[in-house]
Amino acid sequence: MAENKHLALQDILNSLFKRKNLDAAIANATKGGLQKTLGAWDLILLGVGAIIGSGIFAIVGVAAAGDLGAGPALVVSMIIAAIACVFSALCYTEFATMIPVAGGAYMYTFATLGEFMAWIVGWVLMLEYAIGFIAVACAWTNHFMQFIRGFSDYLPAFVTNPPQWLISDFRNSVNYYSSQGIDYHTVIPHLANIPICINLPAIFMIALTTLILVKGTKDSAKMAGLMVFIKLAVIGLFVFLGAFFVRPENWTPFAPNGMQGIFMGAFIIFFAYIGFDALATAAEECKNPQKDLPIGIIGSLLITTIVYTSVALVLTGMQRTSGTVPVDFLQAPMAYCMAATGKSWATYTSYLISIGSLAGLTSVLLVLQMASTRVLYAMSRDNFLPKVFQKLHPKFNTPYILTITVGVLGALGTMFLDLNVAASLCNFGTFTSFIIVCVAVLILRKLEPNRERPFKVPFCPLFPILGILCCGGLMFFSMIVAKGEDAVLSTLLFVFWVLVGIIIYLCYGYRKNRLEESKSQISMENN
Repeated sequence: MAENKHLALQDILNSLFKRKNLDAAIANATKGGLQKTLGAWDLILLGVGAIIGSGIFAIVGVAAAGDLGAGPALVVSMIIAAIACVFSALCYTEFATMIPVAGGAYMYTFATLGEFMAWIVGWVLMLEYAIGFIAVACAWTNHFMQFIRGFSDYLPAFVTNPPQWLISDFRNSVNYYSSQGIDYHTVIPHLANIPICINLPAIFMIALTTLILVKGTKDSAKMAGLMVFIKLAVIGLFVFLGAFFVRPENWTPFAPNGMQGIFMGAFIIFFAYIGFDALATAAEECKNPQKDLPIGIIGSLLITTIVYTSVALVLTGMQRTSGTVPVDFLQAPMAYCMAATGKSWATYTSYLISIGSLAGLTSVLLVLQMASTRVLYAMSRDNFLPKVFQKLHPKFNTPYILTITVGVLGALGTMFLDLNVAASLCNFGTFTSFIIVCVAVLILRKLEPNRERPFKVPFCPLFPILGILCCGGLMFFSMIVAKGEDAVLSTLLFVFWVLVGIIIYLCYGYRKNRLEESKSQISMENN
């Protein structure tokens, strides 16, 4: 009896750590998968489109002047975040060129750490991409309403100043009405005694990006390219004009909250760098992944770092970030700073910045939704999710059922999850996936040292280890130092998310994979 139990336990452990056959995965993706339409330029556009978005247009204000803001030292925070990204980006590039299959970090983990950890990483990637998708949609609403309110003299009041429950999630709506001394029960409509808040602008944009992605990845890249051009032009305009209004005294004190503020700023601004890893999930759709993916990943990260540091210097030079700052600066810092100059032409410039921010957020929505569907598509092929999600559109050859499902869930999420909590949750998911990819590179170098690697992480194992230390340090630092209700809530939700993922795997994914293995065994015996 004891021996049988030992054998059963051994079988379970073998299943949990069963690695995916890379050659079989690549062959399966080659013979029948997603359409290969993306080149190096498309990847750079998608990468820049994903990275330059809510971080630079919204989160940067909180990182500079929040409760533990970095102040003018935000530029140092950005460099720290960029360095942490570089080590992980090199690891992603090695994997993406070696395993050009949809799924990104999920697939890399399956090849190195086995089935259970692959599921956990895939589940955490959903936290990064899907929750990040919701966060960006909420930020899109904030910028859209700020833009619309600039036309209050020309548009009806119900358009420029609609009820809060029509443009926000439940939690923020309740806080807003409470601050006005209004009982939200008397204002927010109820359905079967359940208060209903509908973030209409966010839902509209999610519906639009869903339609674009269903039509095809190439069209999505074209859309992202247009958005990238608009937002880079607007950012360039801000840096050029804003430089004339920089006051050096605003850069003193340089780090009002010391190193604590700098590292907290690096954690917060890390959300602004999320996106380059999404390119790895599209590896299966690249024309020449071995050549194009390194260019796309490293190129987009380099471009965005230059853009970010330029904006940080001008922004903190225009607005003093130590002490109390206006709420509008925290929500839309660039538009606020231009309007605060008091120049007549600055008002029009702030409108252009709002347009640029909307374009930037739209491109981020496209890439994050695409990335989340590609990860789920890969997980469905591995029996972790129902096979219906593998179904491709007969005309556009895209995973349209998954795309629509993610869009619907994202729309529902905007009704309950606010921007700050979603951004922190997204960061936790990103740090976790980055750390595991760095670990996976080290493991696969030992397990399969002779496998062809078109791109190799230089100075291995030093760079992967530095990636682990940088990402892990920032994540745990934020857990220890972060204060306030949002910080505690996001930490608890991250732990809850991981626990729910483990339960789903044990109740569905594990059993489904063992059933498929039994079917395959029976089929082989019959043949």
